[in-house]
Amino acid sequence: TDPPPDTSPTRAPDRSPAPPATARRWPRLAGRGRATVAVSALISLLLLAPLPLLVLDVDGAGWAEVRRVLWRSRSAVLLGNTAELTAVVVVLALLIGVACAWCTERVQLPVRRLWSVLLVLPVAIPDFVVGFAWHSFAPRMNGLAAATLVMTLGTYPLVYLPVAAALRRADPGLEEAARSLGLGWVGVLRRVSLPLVRTAALGGAVLVALTVISEYGAFEILRYQTFTTEIFTEFQFDPDSAGALSIPLVTLGLLVLGLDAAIPRRAVPTVRRRPPVPAQPRRVRVPTLLALAVLVLLGVGVPVATLIYWMARSSHTTLPAAATVSQATWSTLGYSAWGAGIAVVLALPVAMMAFRGGGRARLVLERGTYLTQALPGVVIALSLVFLATRYLYGLYQTSVLLVTAYAILHFPLALVCVRTSVAQAPARLTDVGRSLGRGAIAVFCTITLPLLAVGLAAGFCLVFLTSVTELTATLVLAPIGVHTLATQFWAYQSEVAYGAAAPYALVIVALAAIPGVVLGLWYDREAQSR
Repeated sequence: TDPPPDTSPTRAPDRSPAPPATARRWPRLAGRGRATVAVSALISLLLLAPLPLLVLDVDGAGWAEVRRVLWRSRSAVLLGNTAELTAVVVVLALLIGVACAWCTERVQLPVRRLWSVLLVLPVAIPDFVVGFAWHSFAPRMNGLAAATLVMTLGTYPLVYLPVAAALRRADPGLEEAARSLGLGWVGVLRRVSLPLVRTAALGGAVLVALTVISEYGAFEILRYQTFTTEIFTEFQFDPDSAGALSIPLVTLGLLVLGLDAAIPRRAVPTVRRRPPVPAQPRRVRVPTLLALAVLVLLGVGVPVATLIYWMARSSHTTLPAAATVSQATWSTLGYSAWGAGIAVVLALPVAMMAFRGGGRARLVLERGTYLTQALPGVVIALSLVFLATRYLYGLYQTSVLLVTAYAILHFPLALVCVRTSVAQAPARLTDVGRSLGRGAIAVFCTITLPLLAVGLAAGFCLVFLTSVTELTATLVLAPIGVHTLATQFWAYQSEVAYGAAAPYALVIVALAAIPGVVLGLWYDREAQSR
């Protein structure tokens, strides 16, 4: 029999448009997001590997040995010296850095841009070179006072830079309103300007504290004993004691980062329409210029002039030259460039993960990488030596360990620069590129990478600058037969061959100062163009 006729209502053909190509790609995009998180997690584990390696090293030495080393009177003296010097230098660097930033941004100085560059230059001169210059100029300069002078002159730019940037971005209407209400410039500074830069100043103070905690060369020259100097000495004779002393040193760094995280942050009201109008009287200019000139003379003039004096006076030494200045320069350039390149490459997926998606896991991964700031160079070097001697002996005394140390040490600098560029790059451009049918690799190379080029270049320059001036990790991890500018300088100055050491120090200063000046000029131009 025939089937009954179909009495159901006739359904119109489906004329709805097909889902767009972007909708079909969302699962793939989610997969790429998970892949970025996985890569970032792997990078975080690699960067934080020195911490578990340090624990394994200490555990191998035995906790009885650790208690013996930590509870001796010598350790208490080292803790007191480190804490006392850190506190004094942080306070002085805060005062000088905030004052210099206020002078350059709120006082009508002649050639203000030149002063901005000169005040930043001390950060490009390694602290061990500054200590060498002052000690060779005045051999009786030793102890806490000498260490305080050298570290303050070398670290105040770490406060000056963020505070100057905060003042430049701050809304000038707040200060002008305070002046219209009858407050003088001192009252405006105390009640309006300083609260606006509090967050920036505290961030700079954290960098100063971490720099003082991890410094070795300047303290060894100035005969001021801290944890870093003792660890380096113990490493040559008793590695177990060196590992035990690394515990309180790392704890101090983590404590500084913990205090920084516990301090509440406040947003700074910003404006981009017009620059602030300085209202200081002309009589302020003369003492301000004199104070800035003295500061630049002490921080830059004395070290450079001392190095030129020793190089011109005599270069005679009985120590054989293991590497000429040109050979040491090429080695330094090569290792620093490799370390900077690796740090920037590793920072790219972490920065993109932080800004291309939300979630607490992403935030924890991104913030966790900053813990490497609390790891001094000597601790990272000891951890890598332990890894190579115990598990990867083929890497021992190779260039791989030295380059790895540079990348781990200075990764936060690269991440800050790349992170800023990622935050400013509009994500919709990459979405438009994908919607046009371009693949992920093509979109990344033609759209994302050009947008991040400035941040990548800035991160490379910063890591390169700090790698050139790195001493402790280089002394421990440099392969046999490889000599950098820092190691050759250290060898000569240890033998009191000041004339032979001076050329290597001058080249270090030149290599570190050139990218520092370029970054300072570029940053100042970008800030004024907003």
